[in-house]
Amino acid sequence: MFADQLTPIERFTAYNKGEEIDRLPCVPIVGNTAARVIGAKISEFRGNGALLAKAHIASYKLFKYDIIRIFTDLYTQAEAMGAKVHYPHDETAFLLEPAIRDISEMDKLQPADPYKDGNLPHHLEAMKIAVDEVGKEVTVTGAVTCPFTNASFLIGAENLAKLTLKNPEAVHKLCAVSLETNIRYAKAIIDAGCTPSLTDAMSSSTVISPGQFKEFSFPYLKALIHYIHSRGKAVTLHICGKTNKIWELMADCGADCISIDNDADLMEAKEKVGKRVRLMGNVKPSEVMLLGNKTSVRKAVVECIRQAFDNPKGFIVASGCSLPTETPFENIHAMLDTVRELGYPLTDDRIYYLMYKDHIHSYYADYI
Repeated sequence: MFADQLTPIERFTAYNKGEEIDRLPCVPIVGNTAARVIGAKISEFRGNGALLAKAHIASYKLFKYDIIRIFTDLYTQAEAMGAKVHYPHDETAFLLEPAIRDISEMDKLQPADPYKDGNLPHHLEAMKIAVDEVGKEVTVTGAVTCPFTNASFLIGAENLAKLTLKNPEAVHKLCAVSLETNIRYAKAIIDAGCTPSLTDAMSSSTVISPGQFKEFSFPYLKALIHYIHSRGKAVTLHICGKTNKIWELMADCGADCISIDNDADLMEAKEKVGKRVRLMGNVKPSEVMLLGNKTSVRKAVVECIRQAFDNPKGFIVASGCSLPTETPFENIHAMLDTVRELGYPLTDDRIYYLMYKDHIHSYYADYI
């Protein structure tokens, strides 16, 4: 069994400086799987920052990945602004009703106060507890749903899509009020000793065109990232689905690290923007991490490393998106164990061996 020689913060600090490290950073993006670690129901996280912190701290201590991300669902900011969210007993929350039904109700929308509104204060409580308990060894981040995506939860995705064509000015107003909530929440996250982690699902090229991204997402992302940078924090930006046509824009808006979904190709990302941003990804969350086994996880992890370990700005091994809640623990362990076994610095021979380890052992077994 291979053991870590550095804490996550020590590892990232050395990696950023080009100094010796024990292994590549690795972040299986654990969301509500953390509930399973402590035997809690997902709905119990609502209004209970202490329990949310307990779950993510326990998950970190169990798997020893490199970043803790306090997260339950994408709707926390929209809910704080008036959207209705349904919390099933033991499944991830979903949007029940947007904050407004028509743009004529726009005046009802106000930026959220992260210390008073919705579930935001409880997420901040979880972040503070996590920082106090393990913040000296691992970076704690808080998930921020970015302006365009949050806007879709304020008025509904279908309505927002129509407005991009019929009333662009209204879309900008929705994004602007969402940006103000984002900046307030990002400030509170940083003040709690954490780092904002940006996610912008609806800005995917699977949902909107690159032209619409440039018009409606880009300026607000740039403003949000500028604020976070002004507070001395680096930014990781995750956009789900197909993003290859907007990677340059994601870099242009200031992201330091781009989290690549499994719909995208890491080698293509490396060629297009690898000299500008760190890459993170992109083991398939469902097909591999949820439904696979230790062998398939190892193969997928090694393949991602083979494609991107030499990215000029660095590479973080990660799942392509948040892990499904029921992801087997043994598969999360397998991801980390594979990265540990490969070690660092990496060589083509070592990567080849891990990729074909089972075949090699099977071949020689036939002659013993």
